[in-house]
Amino acid sequence: MTYPIDRIRNFCIVAHVDHGKSTLADRMLQLTELVDPRKMRAQYLDKMDIERERGITIKAQAARLPYKPLGDVGDEYLLNLIDTPGHVDFSYEVSRALNACEGAVLLVDAAQGMEAQTIANLYLALEADLEIIPVMNKIDLPAARPEEIAREIAAIIGGEPEDVLRISAKTGEGVREVMDAIVDRVPAPTGDPEAPTRALIFDSFYDAYRGTLVYFRVVDGRLEPGHKIRLLATNFEGEIDDLAVNSPEETPIDALGVGEVGVLSAAIKNVAEAKVGDTITLAGKKCRDVAPLPGYREPLPMVFSGLYPIDSDDFPLLRDALDKLRLNDASFSYEPETSAALGFGFRCGFLGLLHLEIVIERIDREFDIPLVTTAPSVRYRVTLERLDPETGEPIVLEVSNPQDLPEPNQIAAIAEPTVRVMILTPSSYVGPVMQLCEGRRGNMEAMDYLTEERVELRYQLPLASIITDFFDQLKSITRGYASLDYEPSGYQESNLVRVDVLLNAEPVDAFSSIVHRDEAYPFGKAMVEKLKELIPRQMFDVPVQAAIGSKVIARETIKARRKDVLAKCYGGDVSRKRKLLEKQKEGKKKMKNVGSVEIPQEAFVSALRTGGGGTRND
Repeated sequence: MTYPIDRIRNFCIVAHVDHGKSTLADRMLQLTELVDPRKMRAQYLDKMDIERERGITIKAQAARLPYKPLGDVGDEYLLNLIDTPGHVDFSYEVSRALNACEGAVLLVDAAQGMEAQTIANLYLALEADLEIIPVMNKIDLPAARPEEIAREIAAIIGGEPEDVLRISAKTGEGVREVMDAIVDRVPAPTGDPEAPTRALIFDSFYDAYRGTLVYFRVVDGRLEPGHKIRLLATNFEGEIDDLAVNSPEETPIDALGVGEVGVLSAAIKNVAEAKVGDTITLAGKKCRDVAPLPGYREPLPMVFSGLYPIDSDDFPLLRDALDKLRLNDASFSYEPETSAALGFGFRCGFLGLLHLEIVIERIDREFDIPLVTTAPSVRYRVTLERLDPETGEPIVLEVSNPQDLPEPNQIAAIAEPTVRVMILTPSSYVGPVMQLCEGRRGNMEAMDYLTEERVELRYQLPLASIITDFFDQLKSITRGYASLDYEPSGYQESNLVRVDVLLNAEPVDAFSSIVHRDEAYPFGKAMVEKLKELIPRQMFDVPVQAAIGSKVIARETIKARRKDVLAKCYGGDVSRKRKLLEKQKEGKKKMKNVGSVEIPQEAFVSALRTGGGGTRND
């Protein structure tokens, strides 16, 4: 069925994890009777097992919902729901999905209130000039605080507490009122059906049989099967083989016009050729000079980690696994690297720690390859003392692996990436939260009281200081009540050094890290103490040292196993005992000179473990 533009509504749902976004989408599907009751399941739009287990949305989904409001004697409306990922790692994907909409349902838990992630995505929605419909969910809970939360929502977005819709997505109460509000308040799409075709890609994924499937929203013109299309960012050209809509299962369609949302396949071999935020147009003279839609940018890895197979024979399998994952995830990057301690592996770039966890979990589940993962690091900008002979400017390197950091006498300056962090916390925990942030080299930018009980703190923090255990500590000191969101805010110079770990005077490259000079001693001391516990005793003393360049800053000694060579001496002259002890001493000295220390894999796994994903906020 073809819908006129004035009866199309494109909207998304902005919510924190576990505030009921997927449940509300389920009730909408049931209300429009698109899904057979026998096939209905919770989180219907979430297709991946990891999404369903964790209760998070990783890949955006779209659903086409025909809806007729109660009391409306005219034709039905077409509601296009674009379900966005909510985690901070995928904020760019969220911004593109928001740009494909004209309205947003702001969904807030009636027991928990506004969270940092919700406010961050609300700001993105306001920047995209979307109509905001405030909705309070879970009003049936015994712990619900509807009056207080309604005042909090109204204070943030403006308006009156009475304007906030109150629903229970679990029972279905109030869901029809939300859909009526979408019809009444969300504006219809704007666009020119006669203009050169332009469509915004807001998601894509790889299908083993049809290649990359592209989710898009038509801005101008129209698309039909058989049209030859061009993607402006990658210059890919191909012919549309299949054109469909998700209702919520894929349904073929003859054409899509202005404001409509659909999915197409055009023999696109991998997702890198159909990037999120790119513009689809027609291949031909008419669309040769068409302007791309604003806002596109290349995916930028923020966190880097080395992935090494525990069994070196699995290296080819790991390479194949990463190739296959790359087909379905253009924001994930990797390149081969070698470690003297761990052997052959790959240096991988991720959008954030949740992204890293998802990739590692998929490798484990889908390919069954046991991995050792090095500690996450960030990308530093290193300015050398040496000048570029062509430009006369200092040479600037980008370093994501601590082993690639040049010698200190070659470095003029090191800059590290920073993030702007937003923390929402109960007012009673403001002191401990400020102490935590300042202990991580944070600079406060603002502090606002949203209500008498809720405070919003804004800090500038180095990215490296929040990717270890920052989120865990934040949750611990606030008893789980605080929430965190962050966004990149450029680079700043800092006094950074590389701390190496030496085992029996030999550096172990896998344990090297770049840290701030003030934190080098605590970090080095903690590493050598942990390794002393993890590495088994040898037949000789093994020194474990942490060093900056040639200067040792911390040391522990793994004591040698002792064989009692005097056990057979049950009497006799003391010189005989001394002779045996001297012989043993010489043997141990020779053994230390020629012996090597075997580090068990368990030691690597334990020493390099990230502690459960420091900035997880899913």
